[in-house]
Amino acid sequence: MTHCYQVNLQAGWGGGEVYTAFFARALAGLGIRTVLFAQANVPYWRAQLPAGSEVVRVAGGNELAAAIHARIPPGERAWLVFHTPVNATQLAPLTAAGHLLSCFAHMPLYGRNPDALLPYDLVIPVSGHVLASLHAHAMGNAYAEPLYGIADLSGRGSDGELRRRSSYDWDRRKLRDRLFGLIEPAVERLRAHPAFARGPGIALGIVSRLTPIKQFPQLFQRLAPVLANHPGFELHVIGAGGYASVRDLKRALAPIRSRVRFWGMQRDVAAVYRRLDYLLTGLPEKEALGLNVIEAQASGLPVLAVDAPPFTETVAAEVTGLFYADPRADEGRSFSALLDRLAAQPFRPDAEKAPAHLQRFSEAAYAGRVARLAAFAADRLCSAR
Repeated sequence: MTHCYQVNLQAGWGGGEVYTAFFARALAGLGIRTVLFAQANVPYWRAQLPAGSEVVRVAGGNELAAAIHARIPPGERAWLVFHTPVNATQLAPLTAAGHLLSCFAHMPLYGRNPDALLPYDLVIPVSGHVLASLHAHAMGNAYAEPLYGIADLSGRGSDGELRRRSSYDWDRRKLRDRLFGLIEPAVERLRAHPAFARGPGIALGIVSRLTPIKQFPQLFQRLAPVLANHPGFELHVIGAGGYASVRDLKRALAPIRSRVRFWGMQRDVAAVYRRLDYLLTGLPEKEALGLNVIEAQASGLPVLAVDAPPFTETVAAEVTGLFYADPRADEGRSFSALLDRLAAQPFRPDAEKAPAHLQRFSEAAYAGRVARLAAFAADRLCSAR
């Protein structure tokens, strides 16, 4: 197998797109060249994919099957990897041609309809949490080994000065966001853009896209009243989201608004991690993996997370981070006790034990998992001939 035909039709740039890039790099290390089908209006791919990759621009899903057929040599049975599912009608001609159709499960199925993943020959989970959700829906096409990810901070900027940017990443599918997206850039030019600065307190940080799956508003409805009683802590929000996501998060943070700073999306994520004391995750059940959690630990930044998957897979308790009980169950009492502990004695990663945990998310470990997946896919293609 010399080619893998990947499909990522997302219009923005987030964790799934970062994942696509380092999946392509792992394949390149095996001598498998990536041909990526992507939307024509996404400019990032050529800079992010490994040398020798090919990007085929498509306007949208309706022309996808035709574009794939035009690119794959006649008679070749190819390995297709989708990073988000497309509808069964688009897949039907690809299935009829005998291609092996795979799809990454970048999000768990809890609370989601599994039907979109049923037409695929193989569904690839990015964590044990996601795999468990596939098994919970009795999906026999689930690949057995979670692929996880790597702490990939390459190409994410240099030690430049961090300045406040817009907190909005407009969702162009929504009329309100399209309208605000036309007005806000002009307003933003008139606002101050101060350099990143900490206050006197212990710096907690959100470093994430502000999307509904993270559930930050729901989290801080419980945690903000707790933080209000712990004046030694401040919160820095590094990331951007749609209008409703930002609005709801600001409402939830109202009890501690004077100690919250919104910095917007920052390209130099590594520099951000070095300026914080602890990374805060969102709520767990809709989260698939959390590349930011892996990145933070690799940067030496300890993580504070709810004691539940997938965080119990990606964070080593008392080694690279600390857990607290879900605040929806105890109204934040466990989190309050954790803040008391940190105020009395800072927590730092265990220098002796952390490397063994982080090796699981190394480029070498990931390459090994991709090699096993590629061998499995090649065997499936051969056995179907």
